[in-house]
Amino acid sequence: MVNPEEIADVLNKPGSVAVMPTDTIYGLVARATDIKAVEALYGLKDRHNKPGTLIGSNVEQLSAIGLKKRYLKAVEQYWPGAVSVLIPCSNPSLEYLTQNLPQLAVRVPDNAMVRDVLKLTGPLMTSSANLPGETPAETVDQAKAYFKDKVKYYFDGGEIKGHQPSTIIRVIDDAIEVVRQGAVKI
Repeated sequence: MVNPEEIADVLNKPGSVAVMPTDTIYGLVARATDIKAVEALYGLKDRHNKPGTLIGSNVEQLSAIGLKKRYLKAVEQYWPGAVSVLIPCSNPSLEYLTQNLPQLAVRVPDNAMVRDVLKLTGPLMTSSANLPGETPAETVDQAKAYFKDKVKYYFDGGEIKGHQPSTIIRVIDDAIEVVRQGAVKI
């Protein structure tokens, strides 16, 4: 059984990156307010100009980090759930999260354990637990095979089989554009 307090204790240490079960798949996670941890997460994934997804326990937590509440309020009907929404993000203090792109995927997960972790850590930057071009890990052992000792902390939530990553959408005027079809069919 995964313990939210144990995960939070690890993630609240400066520079920490961990693998844990999320509401959709196993993910690499880092506290979003910890610049060094986010940079380490992106380094593990060799990500450039392809930011991860920012998850929070609620809209208020996401706006507290510096995202505009009006964008979050416009899409909160999708949360909690496996729908990530690309919202405009022009806040210069968040460029380390967005990798200098003008938008960021955000989500409030539909998993009580993950939300409990978020209540103790604040928002987390996430990315699927896999190397580029590989299948996302369905078990901690698969994640360990990808990252070995490059990740110090692994939290085993059992097998997450048959789950898909979140659906990613963008709201343009009054229309919804599906960027990536995932767990929720839109």
